[in-house]
Amino acid sequence: MTSEQPQNQPEDQREIRLAADRNVVIELLDAGGEPEVLRLVVARYPRSPLAWAKLADATFHPDAALESYAYARVGYYRAIESLEAAGWDGSGSIPWSHEPNRGVLRAFYALRRAADAIREHDEVARLTELLTQSDPTAATEIEASRTAPIPVQNPAPPTESIVIRGED
Repeated sequence: MTSEQPQNQPEDQREIRLAADRNVVIELLDAGGEPEVLRLVVARYPRSPLAWAKLADATFHPDAALESYAYARVGYYRAIESLEAAGWDGSGSIPWSHEPNRGVLRAFYALRRAADAIREHDEVARLTELLTQSDPTAATEIEASRTAPIPVQNPAPPTESIVIRGED
């Protein structure tokens, strides 16, 4: 009996490709990094792992990480729910290259970062393994996106003149 699958990859293991949720992405882009606005987006889309991950990112501070940890924990569970609805059984590839998967991977990363800040070492190890098994490049990609300079576009010149009128 021959198999066409590599020996280290089970036959039923497949690549997960989540569906895009454009409305969430658009509102998150509009929200920027403002926690108050992100809270409103999360309240509107509570099932979105990306929204929770963005809120965890916006509230993260290494010396005060509990709030971020709580948001990231919810994002993690929402990510697991999304993956399971797509047929994920706890293993398999979740490629970063498929943009709708990035919310799930960012939720995993946010929880790992917050867990590290509160010294949950076992959880950090488990999440590192989960991220690596999901996509070995995910953590590097997320870290690169955090440090990449944000391009600033020069605003268009004003279309009106300012006129100062005074008494002669």
